[in-house]
Amino acid sequence: MIDVRQITFLHETTVKLWHQQEIVNPYRDFLYQVCEQHKFNYQLWHEEDIARSRDVSDEQIAGVKRAIDKFNQQRNDWIERLDDHLKRMLDDRNIRPSIGAKHNSETPGSIIDRLSILSLRLYHMDEQLDRTDATPEHLAKVRDRLSILNAQHEDLSSALSDLLADLAHGRKRLKLYRQFKMYNDPNMNPYLYKSAEQPMILRAA
Repeated sequence: MIDVRQITFLHETTVKLWHQQEIVNPYRDFLYQVCEQHKFNYQLWHEEDIARSRDVSDEQIAGVKRAIDKFNQQRNDWIERLDDHLKRMLDDRNIRPSIGAKHNSETPGSIIDRLSILSLRLYHMDEQLDRTDATPEHLAKVRDRLSILNAQHEDLSSALSDLLADLAHGRKRLKLYRQFKMYNDPNMNPYLYKSAEQPMILRAA
């Protein structure tokens, strides 16, 4: 139904490309959605790097924190869009789960999200090998970690391939989940909807 190698190749190539030029998404259909979801992980990653810097002001940190919240919300929204798209693909092909088919503990969209983050971690870990100021001990640790990350990426890619095959043959049931993030919702976050009424008082636990 979906070639996982296309997804992982997209992740790897766009991470490299976006470090050299502006973010673009040249893909179509499902891969377009994969790239959009990946884009927000990319932006989130680099905002979190800034948030940990000691060279930025408190005012800048506040802006970075708001950007992190925004990108994280968009990242999660696009996870759900990936699962929605896959569900439509199954429905369009009239693929129904077999009697007794169970749902997976993790949706395909969530696995694609994890693969996206792994591609970022692999890219930035590999960057460490180019450091001229790094000690031999540091480089050895980086190589060990790269070996582990590559194994994790291979295992997770295989797990996604198996899940997609099970869904395509009705052996698994794709159940859609909603995360209902509350912190960005002005009607759900008490710090937002009560701020117009009165300042909130923090009470010790």
